Amino acid sequence: MRAIDELVNVDGPAWPELQRAVAASAVPVRVLPADPVEGARSLLQMQVTARSVLGGLALNTGGLVLDDGWVRVFGGGSRADGGLPSLAQVNGFPGSFDPAWHPAAGLVVGQDVLGGVFALNGHDPAASGRPGAPGQLTYFAPDTLAWEALDMGHSAWVSWLLAGKSEQFYEGLRWPGWREETAALTHAQGIAVYPFLWSEEAHADLAGTTRRPVPMSELLGIAADFARRLGPADPGFLGEA
Repeated sequence: MRAIDELVNVDGPAWPELQRAVAASAVPVRVLPADPVEGARSLLQMQVTARSVLGGLALNTGGLVLDDGWVRVFGGGSRADGGLPSLAQVNGFPGSFDPAWHPAAGLVVGQDVLGGVFALNGHDPAASGRPGAPGQLTYFAPDTLAWEALDMGHSAWVSWLLAGKSEQFYEGLRWPGWREETAALTHAQGIAVYPFLWSEEAHADLAGTTRRPVPMSELLGIAADFARRLGPADPGFLGEA
């Protein structure tokens, strides 16, 4: 196991290139201020270096907020300032470094305003009921209540988001005025849609649904409960909002 200095002090850190990518982003993006303590705690438990985009986000940001809050990418956390939880907080890391601890199903790295969850697969996705290869991104879709393989790693996913590729990904899930509704939320809130996103009514007329701000924890809890009751399966851990 590597000490924190070995993880931080590396040649070719990812942060400078990531800063350039953020500056050239095709979508609005805000870089939240980092919490150095939470960032270091996240990095140490994950055992990734600052050479990776995951490590660069943990060390240098409190997370990224894209498309006026539609997508939240977790980093070192800025919850004390009304921002996002850290990777350590959202994944329930131990309070102090534990070399024997690993996220059982995988690492939650982002969420969206609808209760969608982006997670990196663990070493045995099939055992956790998730598609895709180990170490690749999966997405818990709130309109199907199922996990979907994204066939990309974390670095490619962040680049994909900054390039504006999520516009097509969310086609059919954005209604007239979605940006204004999203921008009015706090970072601890999501949008509850009724009839629910997985219903025939919402699929037929999303613009005609009723929407309200709710705590993200409530939104994730509702989705998980319906996934267990209606299928296709228990989605497992969706993050501690």
